[in-house]
Amino acid sequence: MTSDSNPPTRGQGQGGAHNAYVELLRDSRGLRREQREARDAWFSKLAEKQKDEILFELEILLKGLACFANPRNHPGSGRRQTIVSHDFREQLAHAKDGMLRVVQLARMMLGERDRAFVFQRYLETVLPEDNSRTRLVYATMAQESPEAALFLLRQAFTNLIETGTAMLRLPRVSYRVFYAHLSITMREITQSAFFNPLSALEFRPEFDRIGSSAVLELMQNVTGEHPHRLVALTFLSLYRMLRYLRLLDAITLDHTDRRVAGRAYLVLAVLRSDGRALSNYLRRRAGELLAEGFGRELGRVGASDIGARHDALVAEGQRLSAIKDALLTVSASLRVELRRIFEHELPPADSKLTEQDLRARIQGATALLRPAIELCVLFLGRALGATLEEGRVFEDVGVRRGTIARVRQNVWMFAQITRAFASKLRHADPTSDRWAVPESFGFVRDFLGYFRAMGYPLVVLGDYPRARSLVASLAALRDADLLDPTRLDVAAGECEAFYDFSIQLFERMSQRELAGVPFDRPAAARSLKLYLGD
Repeated sequence: MTSDSNPPTRGQGQGGAHNAYVELLRDSRGLRREQREARDAWFSKLAEKQKDEILFELEILLKGLACFANPRNHPGSGRRQTIVSHDFREQLAHAKDGMLRVVQLARMMLGERDRAFVFQRYLETVLPEDNSRTRLVYATMAQESPEAALFLLRQAFTNLIETGTAMLRLPRVSYRVFYAHLSITMREITQSAFFNPLSALEFRPEFDRIGSSAVLELMQNVTGEHPHRLVALTFLSLYRMLRYLRLLDAITLDHTDRRVAGRAYLVLAVLRSDGRALSNYLRRRAGELLAEGFGRELGRVGASDIGARHDALVAEGQRLSAIKDALLTVSASLRVELRRIFEHELPPADSKLTEQDLRARIQGATALLRPAIELCVLFLGRALGATLEEGRVFEDVGVRRGTIARVRQNVWMFAQITRAFASKLRHADPTSDRWAVPESFGFVRDFLGYFRAMGYPLVVLGDYPRARSLVASLAALRDADLLDPTRLDVAAGECEAFYDFSIQLFERMSQRELAGVPFDRPAAARSLKLYLGD
């Protein structure tokens, strides 16, 4: 099953010996060099049209079967029902449909070799001697080539589909039965020498190369081993999640396949798992890794050189702090957006929606989530000093206007949050007994969380001229005594100034980039309510 395990920490930016972007594409899967070369040779010879899309869907469905075994990766409204009392019949049916699609994709890539599989299945049923059957089975277990490994997966999944079909005849499918079936599936995938995508935050050169020269240049210009690798990991993960959304859209538009639910729910499980893995990794490890690297650099400075290098070291510390803030903001934004989409926009895996309604719900969810992930890409680029939106950053045509519309909505939403927060600060009583009313200033902690996830990206993307003053005033509330009336007053003033700026930015966007595109205020209010509810 996927995990939040730490990726390797090799790789440096410009001036270093390693290229983290190239290393993540090459090494994060964990293949040996001869396996990589064999897989690359096999893939280059594939004659199947759209082989990139076929292989990508195959591997994401394999990973999806592992992620789907964890109910935390299922969409729904956050029901409190325990898994012990829940019937997992529908979930098992989705998993079986996903396996059927895996077999279909494998057959497409095996081509003529698939006939050999059909013949072997026939022999297994007619050979009378156990020894003969055993020799036949073991003869097909050697994974000397990607084709042989794919053949073995095809064989294993055919058997798993048979057992899954039988289990669906049970009056009730418990979680233990559901998980046991998928754990056997995971074991088959992990034993595959060439098709094992179950590691968290893993990438492949066949479909994870970033096409934007601006993003590639930006990554290479990030100096330092840990900063460079963290930035490369984040960009690769965000682009991978955007590809998940494109795959989901393709699935919902494929009306030749009636297994839309099985395919879609497995991809959604991967999206949820990878998003959580990236968010948790950045939140837990980014600051520690950046501090570790800076500490080593400080340790190499001699006592006699401290004075001469003081300004440069301070500047480096500020640069690393800015990178950490940007990565933590991406983490917070992803966490909030994915929770909102999975708990409020997507139907549960056991919902009884018609196929048409399910397709529409998934399309609506991807339409909401795509601009949020794109904003993370644009924000990270701007935070690192690049204006990525001026180049061709995303593959989807016409994506820019949808992203700008999402920025406008976020500007309006956070303006309302900021106005309410400033009003609370103005009416707060600094003389109250904080021990008697311990939660009286809890709204400050809440606002700082909202600012991290939504406000800071708007400050950066909107080029807010008083950004430093605003951030400093909020940091003072977090790091010092909340009852200090001076600090409360300064923060209130900065928030009021940012509210005015936000309203002006909202009006400019409505009159320029989004002229003629009406603003859906009721929909924005509903989104704000859901956001605050998280």
